[in-house]
Amino acid sequence: MKDAQDLIKINERQKEFYNSKKKNRVTKLWYGLRNGILQDAKKRLSLEKQIKELHITWFGDLSNKKVLDLGCYAGNSLSVHLAMNSKEYIAIDLSELGISKLSKKLDDIPNARAYVMDFFSDDFKEDGFDLIYAFGVLHHFQDTELLINRLKQKLNQNGEIISYDPLKTSFPVKLARYLYRPFQTDKDWEWPFSKKTYRIYEREFQILDRRAMLGRTKYFFFLNLLPLSAKRRSNILKKWHILDWQRSKVEDKKMFDCMHLTLFMQKI
Repeated sequence: MKDAQDLIKINERQKEFYNSKKKNRVTKLWYGLRNGILQDAKKRLSLEKQIKELHITWFGDLSNKKVLDLGCYAGNSLSVHLAMNSKEYIAIDLSELGISKLSKKLDDIPNARAYVMDFFSDDFKEDGFDLIYAFGVLHHFQDTELLINRLKQKLNQNGEIISYDPLKTSFPVKLARYLYRPFQTDKDWEWPFSKKTYRIYEREFQILDRRAMLGRTKYFFFLNLLPLSAKRRSNILKKWHILDWQRSKVEDKKMFDCMHLTLFMQKI
């Protein structure tokens, strides 16, 4: 089990990685294949729009909330929305380049600040957050319990977390990641959620809501091999997605068959 100082050292390497974007050939190939497949599916399903709308619903009334946008780089799709609607907005990321870009977007929002900061650094003294928005962030920490302790320190009483992370709980994804991992440039800070990871969050927080995506739909590319019309393939894909989206809310088996998971959690 790593302590906070170990994590800070790993985060320094992560910072260099995201600033330089240096990847070995295998990692470049993985990123290209993964992003190509996922972006195609997301575009067909308008998935990013659906997730954005869900998260805005989960935010609720932000007017009296202090918000932390954790690991946001240059800003995710809802960073400006959070900054404009919350009582106080603080964004942190390891990358100077990312924070520099985000800061320009926040210039005219007086209650918004962005810092180059490590979440585990003693220099990060802000706390009392009503909401922590962690889009694609929580899976960057191997030691889930250490991360949760830090999250709880920074949250207000009954504070909430909204997260979005990859899962490695279905067999084909687990196998692919197992084969790829020895060659992975960023493996020290890439820890997609396992069943154990989810159970720890379930134990330490109240899960108010959840949705998982790309379960049955992760096989959509096989549809292109079938003698079906484009409209028919699209209808099948949408039907599969609705089943993933709705059933993952209440069925663990369906959730763990998916590739991505978004959680709405509350401190207890």
